[in-house]
Amino acid sequence: MKLAKALLLLVFMNAAAQDNFNLIVGTYTNACQSKGIYVYDFNVNTLEYKLKSNTDGVINPSYLTVSADKKFVYSVNEDGKKSTVSAFKYAPAIGKLDLLNKTDSKGADPCYIINDDKNVIVANYSGGSVAVFERKPDGSLSDAKQVVQHTGSGTNKSRQESAHVHMVYFSPDNKYVFVNDLGLDKVFMYTYNPAGGAKTLVLKGSVDVKPGSGPRHLVFNPNGIFVYLLQELDGTLTTFSYENETLVKVDEASVAPAIFGGKNGSADIHFSKDGKYLYATNRADGNTISAFRVHTNGKINLIQQISTQGVGPRNFTIDPNDNYVLVANQNSNNIIIFKRDKSTGLLTDTGKKIELCQPVCLVFTPNK
Repeated sequence: MKLAKALLLLVFMNAAAQDNFNLIVGTYTNACQSKGIYVYDFNVNTLEYKLKSNTDGVINPSYLTVSADKKFVYSVNEDGKKSTVSAFKYAPAIGKLDLLNKTDSKGADPCYIINDDKNVIVANYSGGSVAVFERKPDGSLSDAKQVVQHTGSGTNKSRQESAHVHMVYFSPDNKYVFVNDLGLDKVFMYTYNPAGGAKTLVLKGSVDVKPGSGPRHLVFNPNGIFVYLLQELDGTLTTFSYENETLVKVDEASVAPAIFGGKNGSADIHFSKDGKYLYATNRADGNTISAFRVHTNGKINLIQQISTQGVGPRNFTIDPNDNYVLVANQNSNNIIIFKRDKSTGLLTDTGKKIELCQPVCLVFTPNK
């Protein structure tokens, strides 16, 4: 009997431990007092949190990516022409990040970063380029082994005066890397050869989008059949089917209400795990998050649009259990926590938030 009770207690303890995850937050450090990257212990049931660790003196780690084995974290360091990319050893149990090395990003103002077991790939916004770095066995980064430079301009002379690479994104099968260029109104598709050296990325083709729309972030539906592209400058949300390894336009919606007369600054886009709901943020004069119902034919319809309870909603994330949406309001220095109804997709403000200087990128990981 005692043994049975002990085993039962152990089961409950393990279940309880799974309620806690690490929330890693990348920030800007040049507008208020931030030390860079913060790691919180976050309970996805009670919404209680506490700071576990933070870096010190890391410049503008505005976007992060975590290795699949959870041993390493890679960040951009957005610092104009002095921008770099950093590699950290990551200890989830204590949340500690130890700098392994950093290297030149090979382009000004990197704003997005991805990784697999071979490479780290960075989107350089102001530089208009994509840089590929090899991951060494100890997790550190090589110097860039390939730099792909985009050239050209768009119709919006104040925002599209040159190429502005805003996102790099692996296809679900990792055969391709998609690259959104806000400055050129194009989505590029590169064949991905992990061990290809200076030819790791080889251009396969590109898709033009509405002039002046400014493609920013995209996401695949979990079923891998449809792709959704959020365009920053006009709030357009375009649906593509992914047919025969090409993008074919299906539909178009908007994250800006019909009566909206202000400026758009559409930012981030994510799916619920079941693929039934899609969420997107809009900054500038909007400061909203929109919820869309996703249909089997790929088309979507807006079901909700609410305030993010802050200013400058940059990135956001959905917790590992799909119950809460956390929105990083960069300019009001807070992370707002919304409850998500799994059956309807609708969001409600929980009244809970994390106060933090200029939060940008939010990533959940296991805590061990």
